[in-house]
Amino acid sequence: MGFDLPSLLAARRGEGYDLHARYLNPQLPRTLHAIGFDKVYERAEGAYLWDRDGNRYADFLSGFGVFGVGHNHPVVRHALRDVLDGELADLVQFDCALLPGLLAERLLAKAPEFDRVYFGNSGTEAVEAALKFARYATGRRRVVYCNHAFHGLTAGSLSVNGAEEFRRGFDPLLPDVAVPLGDLDALEAELRKGDVAALIIEPIQGKGVWMPPDGFLTAAGKLLHSHGALLICDEVQTGLGRTGKFFAYQHEGAEPDIVTVAKALSGGFIPVGATLAKGWIFDKVYSSMDRVLVHDSTFGSNAPAMAAGLASLAVIEDEQLVSNAERTGSALLAALGDMVGEYEMLAEVRGRGLMIGIEFGKPRSLKLKPGWSMLQTARVGLFAQMVVVALFQRHRILTQVSGDHTEVIKLLPPLTIGDTEVEMFREAFDDVMKDAHRGSGLMWDFGRTLVKQAVSR
Repeated sequence: MGFDLPSLLAARRGEGYDLHARYLNPQLPRTLHAIGFDKVYERAEGAYLWDRDGNRYADFLSGFGVFGVGHNHPVVRHALRDVLDGELADLVQFDCALLPGLLAERLLAKAPEFDRVYFGNSGTEAVEAALKFARYATGRRRVVYCNHAFHGLTAGSLSVNGAEEFRRGFDPLLPDVAVPLGDLDALEAELRKGDVAALIIEPIQGKGVWMPPDGFLTAAGKLLHSHGALLICDEVQTGLGRTGKFFAYQHEGAEPDIVTVAKALSGGFIPVGATLAKGWIFDKVYSSMDRVLVHDSTFGSNAPAMAAGLASLAVIEDEQLVSNAERTGSALLAALGDMVGEYEMLAEVRGRGLMIGIEFGKPRSLKLKPGWSMLQTARVGLFAQMVVVALFQRHRILTQVSGDHTEVIKLLPPLTIGDTEVEMFREAFDDVMKDAHRGSGLMWDFGRTLVKQAVSR
């Protein structure tokens, strides 16, 4: 007998959607069926996926940013095989293993203003650690966050989540407060109350790809420090080269006290999160031997995750992916930006590096208003969803709508893409926009599909 994974996968091939519907979240397969995304993917490499019929798809979603170095990178795979073949003594708990120290050393070399690292298992765990560390180090309770922010879905990180659709029904949460993104006056008003431990902020918000005004992070940091509070930069999605700098806060020389990273650090294989902080913060949290395990995780710093992180950093450096993200992202932003004046429902293209938001808006012409209104009446955000579906079904490009009730598409491809993928996306998006602006066809077909799905429920 024994366990034979290839045989099991072959025997149950194609059952994933039925199994999810029966044993996991039943709304996931239902949603994917509704929008025609119910493909069975069987292989992935670099920036591409292949379904069971051999069709290739360009991945401009990259697992919400997980596949920064691309799918199944051989360097990361080799590192993981070495870990397994090495039969390491892992997760002993009462030892100081080598790999976590090596990964911390490599991370801190990219941000020398920090002194220490805590390793957890995900982005939301990295945020949880940051919130706890900020509260303990300052002796204060409240953390300020920004409207529309997304920092995770566990109880602490949900408390600083600016998206109501995620918070609804999970109250009461921690006593934190939201301010508008980029509003220094609102931040100062909260700081004057004297009980704010920190501001947590994404240098670019993942939900909607909203960017604070230039210089805001630097100004906010100075304001926070003048009131004895901390600046936490959540770089779970923007970090490790995504925006054309290793960390996004480095674009303006801001001085955060804590930074969270995850996603791309995994190499696309082993979940891992990291919380980087100033030494004095760690010294307060871990102030004595009695407090040695005051914040810890059973699976944090496990050998496969640490090896994946080290390999991913090596790939990012060896393949110059940070500069590639800056160059390729600039080319993609320019190509899409040139279309804004050409298509009236294309309102704005924004972002940095390979984190790009495409926002749509209400048309001016009488020919286009009925179709737009039809979709808006059904649900705000459906025009963006229509474009996502068309890109997928017509051009086999996987993207996402960037937030609920939002007319924004987010592009988050692997940092490995080049001119070929930029031109591929430009041509596909141009084709979809042309059809959408004919005032028939694409928009009405999508509307009828939605009505049909609603009736079938």
